[in-house]
Amino acid sequence: MRVLHTSDWHVGRTFHGRDLLADQELVLTGLASLVERERVDVVVVAGDLYDRAMPSAESIETCGRVLAAIREAGAQIVITPGNHDSAQRIGVFGAFAAAGGLHLRTKLSTLDTPVVLDDVAFYGLPYLDPEPARHSLGVDGRGHAAVLGEAMRRIRSDLRNRSGLGTMVLAHAFVTGGEPCESERSIRVGGIDHVPGSVFDGVDYIALGHLHGAQKLAENLRYSGSPLAYSFSEARHRKQVLLVDLDSYGLHKVTQVELPVPRRLATVSGTLDDLLSDPRHAGLEECYLSVAVTDHVRPLDLQRKLQERFPYAVHAEWRPDGGRAAADLRYADAVRGRSDHQIAAGFVLDVRGSEPSGSELSLLERAFREVETE
Repeated sequence: MRVLHTSDWHVGRTFHGRDLLADQELVLTGLASLVERERVDVVVVAGDLYDRAMPSAESIETCGRVLAAIREAGAQIVITPGNHDSAQRIGVFGAFAAAGGLHLRTKLSTLDTPVVLDDVAFYGLPYLDPEPARHSLGVDGRGHAAVLGEAMRRIRSDLRNRSGLGTMVLAHAFVTGGEPCESERSIRVGGIDHVPGSVFDGVDYIALGHLHGAQKLAENLRYSGSPLAYSFSEARHRKQVLLVDLDSYGLHKVTQVELPVPRRLATVSGTLDDLLSDPRHAGLEECYLSVAVTDHVRPLDLQRKLQERFPYAVHAEWRPDGGRAAADLRYADAVRGRSDHQIAAGFVLDVRGSEPSGSELSLLERAFREVETE
């Protein structure tokens, strides 16, 4: 059997305020062509199908079109929810969807009941929020490792009653050794979020979700990563999905397949004049761009000016080059012996890099007079 391991679609996510639905649909619908070309039997999504527990109508419609295209291409689909999803909302029509080849594994009560397709058993672990899950599963210990350990104990117990099947577990977790990035929502509870890879022993392949960078923790223990970049910390990621070949004899091969990049991510720094005029930056004009402006004085209307040349400059910050270092003073020391007017003028200097102008000082004085007369 050939399985396509995916995760962390986050349908409906925005990127610094920019709508990504069109990009998401382009990349995810492309999986249908991959299914046909590589003769994929099953596509799995290891959590975070949506970016929020209550996705927008547009997100639901987009996801529906993508899943329909994959199913029409010939693959069955197995989905388990992640920490961004609502397990109840995703799984509400699970019993009906299975008849059409869409298998939704969302309930703790059936986590040890696999979807058996040909000679492979697929166990889907919905994200196990440690506190509610430990009560539902009857676990004394706290943290993600404790509830995942109990879930896997139940799965191994079920496996003892089955023979002649390959096994795959879908799990949404932060496994020790994985490298996080900035776009993942923390699943830390009580200071404990990591789980050891050994908790999954006894399974042919573990399709992990949660971390957005593709990673190999062991031959049979991998993150596929998110199909698109969702933060500038992912600018160097090579987005991919994993083709997993396995059968009743176990895991045979895992093949990485890179995904298209609808719009490249990049970072750049320099003075505003340099950024707007230097021809060396022409290659950045169609990128999602994070800009650090190094002018000594903070430029006015910074974002609008940058977007005149870089329409996809979605993040900008001021990092003055050679500006005054901020004084490392306690508040009491910073204001001692200074009038209200001096403190306000000093604030303008600190945040902008230049003294307030005469008209600005007049406005500050007027504001103080109005406050004093109330």
